[in-house]
Amino acid sequence: MKHYLDFEKPIVEMQRKLEDLRRHRDNHDFNLSIEDEIRKMEGKMEETRREIFSNLTAWQRVQLARHPKRPYSLDYLQRTFEDFAELHGDRLFSDDRAVVGGFARLQGQKVMVIGTQKGRDTKENILRNFGSAHPEGYRKALRLMRLAAKFSLPIITLIDTAGAYPGIGAEERHIAEAIAVNLREMVLLPVPIIAAVIGEGGSGGALGIGVADRVLIMENAYYSVISPEGCAAILWKDRSAAPKAAEALRITAKELHKLGLVDEVIPEPLGGAHNDHAAAALTLKDHLRNHLATVQHLSTTERLRQRYAKFRAFGQFNEKASLAA
Repeated sequence: MKHYLDFEKPIVEMQRKLEDLRRHRDNHDFNLSIEDEIRKMEGKMEETRREIFSNLTAWQRVQLARHPKRPYSLDYLQRTFEDFAELHGDRLFSDDRAVVGGFARLQGQKVMVIGTQKGRDTKENILRNFGSAHPEGYRKALRLMRLAAKFSLPIITLIDTAGAYPGIGAEERHIAEAIAVNLREMVLLPVPIIAAVIGEGGSGGALGIGVADRVLIMENAYYSVISPEGCAAILWKDRSAAPKAAEALRITAKELHKLGLVDEVIPEPLGGAHNDHAAAALTLKDHLRNHLATVQHLSTTERLRQRYAKFRAFGQFNEKASLAA
């Protein structure tokens, strides 16, 4: 079953007309006028699609980042990487299925891949906790990162979460401490780290596996300190103001790159990554490989220095001279 967003309705209507024309053509003898009509409709639909997707609002990109058919971490692990061998458990409490990770190969090179994973249906979403990790998820991620450092393997993280799980159990098991430890340790890990935001990049839940030498983001993904709905509820006391909040937060890939918070925007197939998983995975592979090659050319000392400086430079403020005499 296909899922269409509100702003895609003009394309959907054209697609239906095009399918009707094709059915009519297939059920009748060859008709040059129908063939011409089909070609015109195909051209018009392509033009409309380009016009719509080149002028998306911040909120529309948030909707695309949450699209239920969008490729998730395991989809990329099947298409972008080879020989993925999943590892489980944090060796302290349990195995958090919202975080997946293990050994893999990126075009033949051995790497450690870690990502947040959502579900496609209700049953899988319950298993994956809707992609919101518990403390044990971040501790599992850190265990795998330390294992990668032990074997001198580069680390690649795939970020797609609305945020860390905010429940009582997570608080009892110290979710804030687990994320904070990951931030500290990722700054110090001696191996190259590449992070890619492939969908939602929400708050500390995303940052818990997001400290890296290079931070990439898919064209229709977002990265934010808070969700647009959460921001709207705080500032406007109304979650329906989420579109206004999305614009104010400047959370889209283009804005984040302009602000220097991400290193590169990874283009998606026209209409979004959900329309062509294979093409999106291939593009991600090319960008990961290129950035990894660049980072690996640096010495460990220089890589750690640049990583530290990168995150220390985030945030700006201005000081005004006191008006007091």
